[in-house]
Amino acid sequence: MTAKAIIEVDNLSVLFPLYHAGSRSLKKMVVAAASGRLAKDQQQRVVVRALSDINLRLESGDRLGLVGSNGAGKTTLLRVLAGIYEPVIGRLRVKGSLNALLDPNLGMNMELTGRENILLRGLYNGLPRSALPRLEEDVADFAELSDFIDLPVRIYSAGMVVRLGFALATSIKPQILLMDEWFLAGDAVFLDKAKHRLEAMVRGADILVLSSHQAEIVKSWCSRVLWLDQGKVVADGPPDDVLGQYLGSGPEQPLAALA
Repeated sequence: MTAKAIIEVDNLSVLFPLYHAGSRSLKKMVVAAASGRLAKDQQQRVVVRALSDINLRLESGDRLGLVGSNGAGKTTLLRVLAGIYEPVIGRLRVKGSLNALLDPNLGMNMELTGRENILLRGLYNGLPRSALPRLEEDVADFAELSDFIDLPVRIYSAGMVVRLGFALATSIKPQILLMDEWFLAGDAVFLDKAKHRLEAMVRGADILVLSSHQAEIVKSWCSRVLWLDQGKVVADGPPDDVLGQYLGSGPEQPLAALA
């Protein structure tokens, strides 16, 4: 029997050091100073508090939506849960197979062919070699790349990369599904084709964590909503309650995204 999926986050904080050589770091510093998110770490470096004191527990059946303005920390939290960023303070425990739909290029080698990327993804996810032909057929059919499947991904158009990335990311069903809202973007034809595949994946996951600005998507797919602002939790509860507070809080501040 497959073990139940669990996510536990205890007093978690993420700090990003600022190195002043680049204009991007300077821009982050100005924005962070204006929002009160500057601090110093143990090495006395100036850092941005991307996330502060996050506490969260999710079990099988939970569907969590993340809302907040640009720079609130939604994508940072997803990346921490995915293991891309490490918490500086606090503890994270994730139990169960995980898939992160965060970036269309995530995990792809642009120098390899589409077919080679499919095989590598299958091996990375622990599929037996006997299952690889079925995976290859599924991804190739959905992405509709024709002969391009045997050419390097670096020569693909942006749309072809998105189709391959989507097909790869949704080809293996995880217990825990992390999804950023880029997966809900794209042209109408692509979205119509992808809708049923994505919804089936969402229904099949034990735990869903979704970041989105689209209130209707959050209401439809999520049973709980976490509102983040400046890296901190403002509200946590049923979708109608939290979205009502969030949408009634006024226009989003046009700050540059920190995360």
